[in-house]
Amino acid sequence: MQNTTQKALSTRIGRRSFLKMAAVASAFGATSAFASGNVTRAATKEEVKNPFPGSKLVKTICTSCSVGCGVIAEVQNGVWVRQEVAQDHPVSLGGHCCKGADMIDMVRSEIRNKHPMVKENGEWKRISWDSALDRISKKLEDLRKTSGPDSTMFLGSAKFNNEQAYYFRKFAAMYGTNNIDHQARI
Repeated sequence: MQNTTQKALSTRIGRRSFLKMAAVASAFGATSAFASGNVTRAATKEEVKNPFPGSKLVKTICTSCSVGCGVIAEVQNGVWVRQEVAQDHPVSLGGHCCKGADMIDMVRSEIRNKHPMVKENGEWKRISWDSALDRISKKLEDLRKTSGPDSTMFLGSAKFNNEQAYYFRKFAAMYGTNNIDHQARI
């Protein structure tokens, strides 16, 4: 058995395998040499200084959690195009966590829901905020009537500040349940 294991772990490569790998590597090297010529150019001094002409800087707050770190968003024609940390912000002191550094990608994501949606007949359909809130409140009311308030659980968020967490807990208590937890425990 030991002899079989040693053969399986051997680093020897057969001649045919070596030639195949050498051919693939040579072909890749040759084609990449042709493809990389004159593809990029050096940025001009103006492009380095201001890559988004006509943009404005907007001081804002990262919404990834409730800490409230500072972000300077660069906005051009109503579109968030770039971000920097706010060096003078009293909370973050010029730093970001990995979530804050990625905030622009979350905001600009193509798969981000921007409106309430409902699935009807197998198709997603956009609905109004009023309609979405009416549907949610009706389902919560029906669930409390048919199965009791303890059939639900309310899940808090890391984005809540202290006051929001207080009101969220009060809402669950008014609904009639103590089933409340925080999303960080999942």
